[in-house]
Amino acid sequence: MQATATVTGEKSAAEERSRSQFSRPARAFLRNPAAIGAVLVLLVFIAAAVFAPYVAPHDPYTMHLGATFLPVGSPDHLLGTDNFGRDILSRLIFGARISLLIGVVVVSIAALVGSVLGLLAGYYGGWVDQLVMRLVEVFYAFPFLILAIAVMAILGPSIFNVMWVLGLVSWPLYARLVRATVLALRTQEFVESARAAGAGDLRIMFRHILPNSLTPVIVTAALGIPEAILASASLGFLGLGVRPPTPEWGMMVAEGKDFMLRSPWLITGPGVCIAAVMLSFNLAGDALRDALNPRIQGQTKVEG
Repeated sequence: MQATATVTGEKSAAEERSRSQFSRPARAFLRNPAAIGAVLVLLVFIAAAVFAPYVAPHDPYTMHLGATFLPVGSPDHLLGTDNFGRDILSRLIFGARISLLIGVVVVSIAALVGSVLGLLAGYYGGWVDQLVMRLVEVFYAFPFLILAIAVMAILGPSIFNVMWVLGLVSWPLYARLVRATVLALRTQEFVESARAAGAGDLRIMFRHILPNSLTPVIVTAALGIPEAILASASLGFLGLGVRPPTPEWGMMVAEGKDFMLRSPWLITGPGVCIAAVMLSFNLAGDALRDALNPRIQGQTKVEG
């Protein structure tokens, strides 16, 4: 009975520590008003993207050549129309789908590839580490956007190409982060205990080391989504992104730049959307980084 009580007590203590490790960062994040505002803005964009067919007032592809360049505030066209008579508000709402999808998929690809390669490099070291780090240096030798433009110019514009190209040129940052964390973790006691218990390399890497290496990856991913959205918008502006007439914010800016003096609202709407999403993700990412920083958590606890 005493042994059972001891085991139960240890489980309760472990559960309490787990809840504490989650609740402290959550409280720190929720105490940041800028982060709360950023999350609310992002939720609005996400809701608009998810329910675009229900909230958009018009079909974003339908052209009304008799109603081109309608100004902001026009009846039935709150944000006006473009040079083809398409409703700008509807195209912005459907454009949120494309831009947010690109940001999430690009970061997911980069984080997955970079985390796996960084994990292998940090755990095995030796020639594996040398190979991965030399590959990282090769990618860093070329400017990120220039490399993406070169590949997109060869493959041609499409949403699929945008996502996987941006993802594959973004992985080195995640590889370096995970490698640095793994180098510090692979000699820790819990890793040695798992190895002594007979765990294989794959189990140690993916069961014990990788979960403890994800904090910098999560923060970097939160900050990387707006960078991916801006990169896709830049490719769209150059005509190397999503193919028209698909509504995408960068392409909308590119299409409206020729009429910016006559109808500035053609580029104002997508420009504001890009800026708002980027600012919101950056504010939320900064708050998340501070909330997950153990030093800041310790200072907050002492002050409390």
